[in-house]
Amino acid sequence: MSEIEIITPEELKQKLEKGEKLEMVDVRENEEVAVGIIPDAKHIKMGEIPVNLDYFDKDKEYIFICRSGRRSENVCHYLNEQGYKVRNMVGGMLEWTGATK
Repeated sequence: MSEIEIITPEELKQKLEKGEKLEMVDVRENEEVAVGIIPDAKHIKMGEIPVNLDYFDKDKEYIFICRSGRRSENVCHYLNEQGYKVRNMVGGMLEWTGATK
C-alpha cells in the first residue's frame, strides 16, 4: 500500500483562510455531520464512497475528513488504489478549530 499524503487541521484551516479552493469530503455519518461540518466540504458517508466514484475527478486532489482521521484514512487508501489524488486530514474533526456550519 502506498503512503497517503496528509494535511493537519491547522494547515487546512490556513489554506481556507487564504481563500484556497479545496475539494474536501467529510465521510462521517449523518448524525456526526449534524454537529458541524467544515463549510464547503461535501458530505459523502464512508459506506457510500464506492457508489459515488463518478463524483470524483482524477485530475483533482481531495481532502478527506472524519471524526479522528481513521475512517478518512481508509477511504484515502481505497481511492488511492483507484487512481485518485487524495490527502487525509489527520486528527479529524476532533482537532479542528476552524469554522463549522
